[in-house]
Parts: sequence; structure tokens; C-alpha cells
Amino acid sequence: MNRHRPRKRFGQHFLHDASVISRLVSAISPRPDDCLIEIGPGEGVLTAPLLERVGALTVIELDRDLAATLAERLGHPGGLKVIQADVLRVDFAELAPDRPLRVVGNLPYNISTPILFHLFDSRADIADMHFMLQKEVVDRMVAAPGSRQYGRLSVMAAFHCDMTRLFNIPPGAFRPPPKVDSAIVRLVPKVLSEADRALLPVFSDVTRRAFGQRRKTLRNSLKGLLDAEAIEAAGIDPGARAETLSVEQFRKLAEEVEGEGGMG
Repeated sequence: MNRHRPRKRFGQHFLHDASVISRLVSAISPRPDDCLIEIGPGEGVLTAPLLERVGALTVIELDRDLAATLAERLGHPGGLKVIQADVLRVDFAELAPDRPLRVVGNLPYNISTPILFHLFDSRADIADMHFMLQKEVVDRMVAAPGSRQYGRLSVMAAFHCDMTRLFNIPPGAFRPPPKVDSAIVRLVPKVLSEADRALLPVFSDVTRRAFGQRRKTLRNSLKGLLDAEAIEAAGIDPGARAETLSVEQFRKLAEEVEGEGGMG
């Protein structure tokens, strides 16, 4: 079958390096009874070896042409379910009726962060995730407080998941080669307490405001939400900047906001 012409508007870069595919399958280590979901299967180069290991595989593909031809490309294997849809509109809870999902994929680099946040919302239905992402995105996800890459994605990802960077991938492993290096990251969703789940909307709002203007101090970025006295009550210097705070410190700020709301 003819190779698919990558579409720029979908951010398509198709993996073709056999050694990288083999390393990725080994990292995922699929088991026959896994409930496996692949996002963005493309031409099916990862789909095929995954199907050899599992009894059933569901793939989510936005590109209508690729979705329509994938089964044919793979020889119409049994156990393959193709969902032609925007992954941001897919309800992952509906795909996990009896056991947690294992999610894998080469995420479109132009919308990888919204996809990650969408999956964080479905955390309770997911056992683990293995993604190929722009290396810069993985750097941001696993960054430590105070580092140049540390930002809101770092904080939100760490709130939801334990993360492990696995290995980097050079541009030449893809067709067409992207202008950046890529990396594989493993995410294992945390079991959040009821208190953490209740705190999440406020925590999300605090981090959004705090990182909204990176050079601003917390005293200024959280104005209208917490005053300097309340920030100090959380054990944090109001003159500090968001990029220096740990996840636990953001949690304390969110708890302070909740407490002030409760007193209102």
C-alpha cells in the first residue's frame, strides 16, 4: 500500500525506525489481557507489534484517510478497533468498562499538552501511559523547581502522575524528520485522596495564575486570590516566583485559598 503523505495541519511525523519501535514495545511490555489504547496510530508501525502481544487494541485516529485504511494496511487483524475521532473529545472512561486502560502513542506535537491535560482528567481509568513527545515537552514535564524548564505543566503532571523519562529519539527516526528531538516518557497516575480530588480545581487555578506571568512575584500574580499575609500563612514568601515552588507548596497555597473561601 502507498505511504501516506504526512499532513502538516495534523502535526504528523511517522515513526519508521525499527530499533526505536522495538525499544518502545519493550518499554510498554504489553500483556495479552491488557486493555490497550493507542493514540495516533498513523501508518500502524507501532500498532502491528502491539497487536502481536495483546488480544485486542483500540486506536484513536483523527485523520479520516489513515483511519479508513489502517485495518487494510495491517492485513485486517482481529481485535483491532479503530475510532476516527479527535482524541480531545474521546471519553476514556467509556473505553475502560471493566479494567484500567494502558495508553500509548506518538502524540501530535502541536497539541500534546492539551491531550495530556485531557488524560489527567481520566486518571482514575488509566493504569499507565507511554508517550512519544517533543523532548522539550518531556523536559518540562519532569523538570525540578528552580530549573529553566519548570512551569505549570511540570506542576500539574507531577500532581497527577509519577513520571520517568525513558530514552530520546533523533529526528531521523521519523518521516518527515521533525526539527526537534523527541523522547519517550512513562506516566503512572497517582491514586489521589478524596481531599486531593476536591482540591484539584483550586490547585489548577492557583498554578494557572501563578505561572500566568512568570516574572511576577506571588504577591502580584495571586492578587485577588490570596494577599501577602495569606501567602505567608501557607509558609511561603510572597516575594517568591512560581518557578521556585514545589508541588507541595502549591498545594499549601490552594489549601489556603480553600480555607479563605470557607471563612467567607
